Amino acid sequence: MKKLLLPLTAIVLILISQPVLSQRNVEDFDSIADNVLFRKELSGGIIIHSNGWGLEFRTGRNQSIFNKLMLEVNLAEMKDSKEIKSINPFYTNTRSYYYGKLNTVYIARAGVGHQRLLNRKPYTGGVELRLFYSGGISTALAKPVYLHIIKIDESTYRYITVTERYDPDEHFPDNIYGRASFLKGFNNITPYPGAYLKAGLNVEFGTINQRPKTLEAGIVFDAFVKPVPIMAFKDPDQFFLTLYLSFGIGKRYN
Repeated sequence: MKKLLLPLTAIVLILISQPVLSQRNVEDFDSIADNVLFRKELSGGIIIHSNGWGLEFRTGRNQSIFNKLMLEVNLAEMKDSKEIKSINPFYTNTRSYYYGKLNTVYIARAGVGHQRLLNRKPYTGGVELRLFYSGGISTALAKPVYLHIIKIDESTYRYITVTERYDPDEHFPDNIYGRASFLKGFNNITPYPGAYLKAGLNVEFGTINQRPKTLEAGIVFDAFVKPVPIMAFKDPDQFFLTLYLSFGIGKRYN
């Protein structure tokens, strides 16, 4: 009888301690019970995509446990695959530049989207998966490239540098000293209106329901009314298809 008493006592103690341990875990991982549905959400993130990088901001509202309506805005750099960094080897202290690059292009997007929850994570942590799609207006902002150009001063017959907008008919590797200030050209930005579609998978991880952390992978298609010129020695592109990966942090509230 004594041999059975010790195992039974141990089992009873384990069963009694389970609610206490469970309650402690909830308090450790989240201050609000997992079954609370927060209606609103704000988040921001960094985007790395196949043609550059960008920033994103979102606001969302839960329509149900499984469905969320989103509003989003983002700004993404759009590079060309033909861009090759160059430098003038005949002069010292020169600045690198991209030979043949006409414009630095950024794409501003604003749209509405939908997220569909695939699974809920337990209060102890884990991941939640969401499928999403979105779309809206897209505007390409083309900022002209300015370079420091080597010229001869006709009064002194000495070499000087002047800042000029890149012209493929006049500027060549032997007379380009380097790139000008990044701020040069903002007053000459040309907008190209268009639209975009986006879809992918959103992965939420972490243990605090009110402070979501997400990784997102997806694809974006941008189409513009007119082709957007980036490089001088190729036809401008009117359509852009990019893959991206983003990391975001946010806040849920009522």
